[in-house]
Amino acid sequence: MTAIFLGVGSNTEREHHLRRGLDALEQLLGPLDLSPVFESDAVGILGTRFYNMVVGAECQLELVDLQAALKAIEAACGRRQQFSPGRITLDIDILVYGDLTGEHHGITLPRPEVRRNAFVLWPLALLAPHAPLPGGQQTHADLWAGWRGNQKVWPVAFDWRGQSLTPDLLLRQRLAVSPAPGSGVA
Repeated sequence: MTAIFLGVGSNTEREHHLRRGLDALEQLLGPLDLSPVFESDAVGILGTRFYNMVVGAECQLELVDLQAALKAIEAACGRRQQFSPGRITLDIDILVYGDLTGEHHGITLPRPEVRRNAFVLWPLALLAPHAPLPGGQQTHADLWAGWRGNQKVWPVAFDWRGQSLTPDLLLRQRLAVSPAPGSGVA
């Protein structure tokens, strides 16, 4: 079994597609560890705001087979049928696959977006704060505490199968995060 972390996002019928994606991921991988859900502006595309989260799991699939299965889940949620630029029904990215680093089967691990995007790093830091990012000594929480950027990210209420994924304390903060140096906001 390999410990994995996946970034999951949607900007089209966001709640529906995230829930559908989580159902499919649970069927594929078994028990899931789920981060809170965050809203953010689109990054890298012209589009509406996204809902994003991180999913952790233990995986029996080889990396290339996992990637193929994730693309099939995206397609089942209409990803390949879209003709409207900037509208993403479901996006699932492999962020971390065990301790792999570098390029494998066309996939860069850990995914560069982990360090770059608040909507990936903050949920990852909440889900697995003490886990080190492969290829380095820093934990996800350390990386988040040192993150420098100007992306705005908001926690949002979201439930899956009757379970609230975003804690009330986080929702009460409802602040757009753009951490100041040394703030350790998480």
